[in-house]
Amino acid sequence: MSDNYAKRGVSAGKEDVHFAIQKLDKGLYANAFCKILPDLVAGDESYCNIMHADGTGTKSSLAYIYWKETGDMSVWRDLAQDALVMNTDDMLCAGATDNFLFSNTIGRNKFKIPKEVLSEILMGMEDFFGMLKGFGIGAINTGGETADVGDLVRTIIYDATAFARIPRARVISNESIAAGSVIVGLSSAGKASYETAYNSGIGSNGLTNGRHDTLSHSYFTKYPESYDKEVPNELIYAGPHELTEVHPETHVSIGKMLLSPTRTYLPVMKEVLDTHFDKIHGLIHCTGGGQTKVMKFVEKLHVIKDNLLPIPPIFRTIQQASGVDWREMYQVFNMGHRLEVYTDAETAKAVIDIAGKFGIEAQIVGRCEAAAENKLSIHGPEGVIVY
Repeated sequence: MSDNYAKRGVSAGKEDVHFAIQKLDKGLYANAFCKILPDLVAGDESYCNIMHADGTGTKSSLAYIYWKETGDMSVWRDLAQDALVMNTDDMLCAGATDNFLFSNTIGRNKFKIPKEVLSEILMGMEDFFGMLKGFGIGAINTGGETADVGDLVRTIIYDATAFARIPRARVISNESIAAGSVIVGLSSAGKASYETAYNSGIGSNGLTNGRHDTLSHSYFTKYPESYDKEVPNELIYAGPHELTEVHPETHVSIGKMLLSPTRTYLPVMKEVLDTHFDKIHGLIHCTGGGQTKVMKFVEKLHVIKDNLLPIPPIFRTIQQASGVDWREMYQVFNMGHRLEVYTDAETAKAVIDIAGKFGIEAQIVGRCEAAAENKLSIHGPEGVIVY
C-alpha cells in the first residue's frame, strides 16, 4: 500500500485491529463473515445470535463539507443508510435476512452539527427501514446515544449496532467455498429498482483517500474542521475536482458520486436464500479489503476473478486523480461489485436472474481452484494482479 494511507492516519489493511483481536474467540463458525454466538436470548441450541457494529467512517466528513457547500440536507439521510447497510449486509453474509434490531451512536461537535442534522440522520434510518419493510424484511430502531463530544470529534461520527437471531440451520459459514465454486458478482453501481437515484458504487470504504485524492485543495482553507491537522498539508484535498463539478459520463456531481449511499443487497439475497439456500457455498461482502476480502474466509484456494464487471466511473476518477496503481485500488475499493455469491454454475444463473429482477447487473466473475496456499488473481484491462 502507498505511504499516503499511513500519512493520513489510516490503516488500510487494519493491521492494528487484527493484532488486537487475534486472540479473541471467533465464535461458533470460524470462517463465517460475522461472529456467531450461541443463542443467549432463549437458550435454544437450534438457534444462534449475531451482533454487529459498523459505521460511516470518514464519509461523514465528506457529507459535512457537501452540506456546507450546497445546503443539501439529503446527504444526511443517505449517510444513515451507509451505517445501516454496513451492518445488515455483513450479517446477510452469515445468513441473517430478517428481524434486525438496531441501536445507533452519534458523536457530534455541537458547534458544527445542529439539531436539524441529527433529525435528518434519524429520519434516514426510518426511510431505510420502511424500504426494507416493503420487501418483507423487518428492521427497527431500538434507540441509541447522541453525545456532544466536541473535544473529541471535529464534526460528526455516526455508528450503528445491529442484532439478529437465526436458526443455526440457516447459517452461511463459508466452509463450503471450495474448488469448483463459481463466483457471482452483484454490481455496486447503477440504479436498483429500490433506489431513487444513480448509485456510483462507492460504498463506505476508502473515503479518506477517496476524498483527499479527488477533491480540490480549495477545501483545505474553507473546512479545516473536516480533516486531521496532523496530516501533511500536501495530502489534504490534493485532487483536481470540485464537489459540484458534474461528471461527464454519469451527469452526476462528483460530490454526489462520492456520497452515493451504500447499496443494500438484502431484497435480492432474501429471495436468493429463500429459494436456493442449500446451493449457496458462501457470501462475501467486499468492504474493507475490497476485492481481496475473500482471502480472510477461505483455505487452500486459488480465487480467480477473470471476468469482472466494468469498472464504474467513480473508481476510474479516483485512480486518475491520485495516480494510485491498480493493485492498490483493488485492495481498497470494491471496483464494481460489492457482493460475491459462491455457488455452482447452475445456481449462478438463478442468482443472476433474481438480481436482474431488481435492476442489478450480475455475472459470473470468477471461480475457485485448489491450491497449496491461498492465492488471488484479478484479471482486468490493466493486466493480471496476484495477491
